[in-house]
Amino acid sequence: MLKLTDFIIDCPDPMKLAAFYAAVVGRGLTDSSDDDWAGITYGEVELAFQRVEEYRPPSWPGSEHPKQYHLDFEVDEFEPEQRRVIELGATWQKDFIRDDGYGWQVYTDPVGHPFCLCRNPGAVWP
Repeated sequence: MLKLTDFIIDCPDPMKLAAFYAAVVGRGLTDSSDDDWAGITYGEVELAFQRVEEYRPPSWPGSEHPKQYHLDFEVDEFEPEQRRVIELGATWQKDFIRDDGYGWQVYTDPVGHPFCLCRNPGAVWP
C-alpha cells in the first residue's frame, strides 16, 4: 500500500516560508516545526518546508533552473486574493485570465517558488 504523507519544498529558511504559506492558506504550523523543517497539516498530508544550504530558486519562466513543481490555489475572485498574497510577500509574475474572468495568475513566493491563483468555471471547493 502506498500513502502520500508529505509534499516537501526546499528553501533557505523553513520557518519563514512556512509562515508565508500558513498565512496564505489560513492554517497554523505543526507543533514540531523548527529551523530545519516546518509543516502545515492538511488532513493526513503535510505541506512541509525543508532547509537546503546554498538554495537556488527556480527561474520562471526561464529554463536555467526550471520550476520543478508549483501549487495551485482556487479562488472565488482574483483581486482580493491578489492583494492579500502580495501583502504577505508574494510577487506577481503574469496573468493568464481570459475575457470571461477565468484562468490563473502566476506568482512567486518569497524565495522564488512559483504558485498560481486559479479561477475555474464550475469549481466549488468546500
